[in-house]
Amino acid sequence: QVQLVESGGGLVQPGGSLRLSCTASGNIFRMNVMGWYRQAPGKQRELVGIIASGGAITYTDSVKDRFTVSRDNAKNTVYLQMNSLKPEDTAVYYCNAEASLRATPFHKSNYWGQGTQVTVSS
Repeated sequence: QVQLVESGGGLVQPGGSLRLSCTASGNIFRMNVMGWYRQAPGKQRELVGIIASGGAITYTDSVKDRFTVSRDNAKNTVYLQMNSLKPEDTAVYYCNAEASLRATPFHKSNYWGQGTQVTVSS
């Protein structure tokens, strides 16, 4: 199994910044796509930004030019730098990763973190 542990959420004023981190641990053979999703109250979970192992990045339109996804492959860690935060960014942010285990190196599975609350409010 792979465990994803997130950190960095909290309360921030509109226009402020936060940085989320997510570190994967376990009997990992390879980490593939890593990234972030979010779920606001009463809404479906949506993609925020994901980054492939080779560095290709995809963002949802609403966060382009404000959020940056990056990763440190040596640390099995993915980051989300959030700038110019807006009240509509308020949500629980979930780390997501596709990985394979040493025991089954050619079988990929999808994993989720427990979520971290981000609240943007004055």
